Amino acid sequence: MSRIYWDTMLFIYMLEGNEQFGPRVRQIHREMVRRADTLCTSAFTIGEVLTGPQKLRATEAIEQVSRYFGSGEVELIPFSSGTAHAYARIRAEHSVLPADAIHLASAAEARSNLFLTNDRKLQRLQIPGIQFIAGLDGVVY
Repeated sequence: MSRIYWDTMLFIYMLEGNEQFGPRVRQIHREMVRRADTLCTSAFTIGEVLTGPQKLRATEAIEQVSRYFGSGEVELIPFSSGTAHAYARIRAEHSVLPADAIHLASAAEARSNLFLTNDRKLQRLQIPGIQFIAGLDGVVY
């Protein structure tokens, strides 16, 4: 059993049925369920995933995303003062966007075994509190 943190795009690929990456993300998700891994992400992810449907005023998609994140399937990591300190360290030590630093800090505070992302730049980082950072093209399952 591992704690696996998903970056926002993985949820978007899965929930929106992305043809290129959706099948791989769904395969990873099935294997995580089989292994009883814990899927976690920042509460910030909900806002990021909802941005597209909000722009389109896609009420059904907004409700679907809200139901999914409210289902309890995903552990939502809050942005605490500890996360804020980790965020500051990450921003000071690495050249990453603020949103990426929020995710990395949240994953570190959650003591994630694996941070899964499709962002190659993030895959090269080593962040205390995260055992491994990997991409969809890697062998994670």
